[in-house]
Amino acid sequence: MNRFALLSLYRSLTRHKLYAALNIGGLAIGIAVFIVLGLYVRFETSYDRWIPDHENLYMVQSDFNLPGSPFDGVSYQTPWALLDMLKETDPELVGTNIMPAYGSVIRDGAGTAENIAPADPGFLDFFRLELAAGSRDALKSPRNAVLTEAAAERYFPSGDPIGQTITLSHDEGPTNYTVGAVVRDLPANTQFDFSILIPIVQSTSPTIIAEERNLGALTALTYVRLETAADVQGFLEKMPAFIRQHGDGIGENPDEMLSYVVEPIADFHLGTADSLRQTVATLGIVGLVTLLIALTNYINLATARAGLRAREVAMRKVLGADRSKVMRQFMGEAILTVAIASLGGLILAELGLPFVNATGGLSLDIPYALVVPALVVLAIVAGALAGFYPAMVVSRFQPAAVLASSRSPGGGRGGARVREALVVFQFGLSIAFMIGTAVMMAQTSYIRNADLGFEREGLLVLSTFNDPGLDDAAKGTLMARFREIPQVTSVTAATMAVGGSGSNTGENMELPGVPGPGPSVRKIDIGDKFFETYGIRTVAGRVFSSEFGRDDATETEDEGNFNIVINRNAVPVMGFDSPEDAIGKVVGGDRPRTIVGVVDNVRYTSARAEIGPTFYVYKSELPDFAIATLRFTGDPRPVKEAVRAAWQESAGALPLGMETTDERLETFYEDDERTARLFAIGAGLAVLIGMVGLWGLASFNTARRVKEIGIRKSLGASATDIVKLLVGQFMRPVLIANLIAWPLAYFAMRTWLAGFDDRITLSPLFFIGASLVAIAIAVLTVLGQSLRASRTAPAWALRHD
Repeated sequence: MNRFALLSLYRSLTRHKLYAALNIGGLAIGIAVFIVLGLYVRFETSYDRWIPDHENLYMVQSDFNLPGSPFDGVSYQTPWALLDMLKETDPELVGTNIMPAYGSVIRDGAGTAENIAPADPGFLDFFRLELAAGSRDALKSPRNAVLTEAAAERYFPSGDPIGQTITLSHDEGPTNYTVGAVVRDLPANTQFDFSILIPIVQSTSPTIIAEERNLGALTALTYVRLETAADVQGFLEKMPAFIRQHGDGIGENPDEMLSYVVEPIADFHLGTADSLRQTVATLGIVGLVTLLIALTNYINLATARAGLRAREVAMRKVLGADRSKVMRQFMGEAILTVAIASLGGLILAELGLPFVNATGGLSLDIPYALVVPALVVLAIVAGALAGFYPAMVVSRFQPAAVLASSRSPGGGRGGARVREALVVFQFGLSIAFMIGTAVMMAQTSYIRNADLGFEREGLLVLSTFNDPGLDDAAKGTLMARFREIPQVTSVTAATMAVGGSGSNTGENMELPGVPGPGPSVRKIDIGDKFFETYGIRTVAGRVFSSEFGRDDATETEDEGNFNIVINRNAVPVMGFDSPEDAIGKVVGGDRPRTIVGVVDNVRYTSARAEIGPTFYVYKSELPDFAIATLRFTGDPRPVKEAVRAAWQESAGALPLGMETTDERLETFYEDDERTARLFAIGAGLAVLIGMVGLWGLASFNTARRVKEIGIRKSLGASATDIVKLLVGQFMRPVLIANLIAWPLAYFAMRTWLAGFDDRITLSPLFFIGASLVAIAIAVLTVLGQSLRASRTAPAWALRHD
């Protein structure tokens, strides 16, 4: 572009300041939304790509084929001994493993919860973690510990941590370790959550070794290095024979029940939860569609405004400019306009990012070295695409016709139809956004208040009650102390608690008269007054009572011949016609169990997770891995203080973790609520862009129809008639937009809701309500222009040029 073209653009923008502000402002908003949501998508899809050679690193995952079982499907955990077993088959295999992180650091007689993870001695080398101090061989010594920089600063703020002693409590209780190395803090986009690494301890007990080599014992994350696609294929081909060789512990035909899959470590983060993958995809689409709406708005306003420069184009053609030169000029102006809007969008993104971070619980920032070049490319590509049609329309004007006319051309019927089609497209996407926002908000509100199968108010869960440093005597003392707290009405313990803490086990339940091992059913060991404490409803029969000796399975679990209680979802799985039909039936084959009661389904975790068939086993002695739960009344704060005092007296330095039901369930709501909030922000701004474009288009059209309005009023039309005419013409594309919006929103929201086990109905009210809101917005947007045009005096309008 030469200086005359730039001067022409400057004059065009300053002469029509309103259109310029609408054009650039709407596009800037769309670009800002695209930048912010693009940063979110980039962050979520960049997990573990910082690890050197991550393309060749894979996670081994267990894939169970157990139809109807709560354990059916892929688990990212494996036996921790799996790596050693694989190396026995293939000595050249390179791999490592790590266990889930938990535990505490003991200092001055007090415990501080810390993410302590036992890891393979080669863990640091496998992932090439950068050391800040110490030796890469630190994990090869059984009593060495490796700290992150942040952990080293917390526990050794005034000196060199290498060689210092730190007391850690993990599976073995309080144990002294020597700090052998400090690794650089890991970035936020990583699957690893440890702050301290300790070596995995090799047991010499034949019983423990056999348990660790059981392919059904899922305790660790296992990683292998596979250099080529052929290596991946070869690894997978060896797995069936490997499972047949080592799978005795999981039943007959183990290779039909279990297989192993490998997943690139960079894909693991998005694969951990369908909700997260949906969130990333949804918000990525929102960003792209908002940008598309902004570009559509730009094309619409630029096309409408092109007619105002018809005489300028005619004069250029008279002075020798050909059509290609005019097109290049207008496309160059479009690119420059998009570049100005991109700068505005970057400023808006920087200003709005703190609000988005606070709203979505994020910590995003703008990497200018990446964003600025991307915006330059966006300005060129988007400007060329958005400016092509307006440039083609303008360059087609005939100089003689334009200069002989008393007014600028408006594009004719064809131009009006194109603008109407763009409004249809733009509002179709906006209405779909509004429907999606309403559905997401309704679903997130529903899952927060849905019936979980128990009384959620007044429950306090002690997640650290199964700490290995807490012996049975201390647990018994604690349970007695909890019962003495005045506000506590009931205390229980079980291997499952609201929020998902505890153990996750299941058994095949052999059914009478049905060949085979029977369906796999989740097993929950419970203590005294479990159902009463949680307030779980009895559907049929009764729950456990000390009056019935066979209710207690403490001594007879291995032999069977005790009573169980099942949940409602287990009734059809076990082949019974109704809950009443299940009462008194004996299941379990060689280990008979009599069903004495059926209780309602209980949702302990996310609304996305299916409630599987479950049976409860009562034990008068505290079950292994039990979590304590208290039922209390009134304010939870004095209850927590009393629990903390009892814990410090009986558990000493061990850290205490306790949360109410709402606090524990909050983690299951966060992702979906963040998605709904960010989606609502994007949808709101998309609708705002649509309003801006529609207002500008209404202003342009009414300005061009002043003389027509004057003629109509001279022939007897009232102001009300004029308003109805103008508003009605703009309502037509908005109403037609529903033909795009409704099917698009229905498909998208049906797919999103399918990820929830407990979900709302996709009611027509969402669609009708969003359409009515869109119509109201459109009416209010064009009403002002229509009212002003309707009040124009006919005499002035007929003289208007």
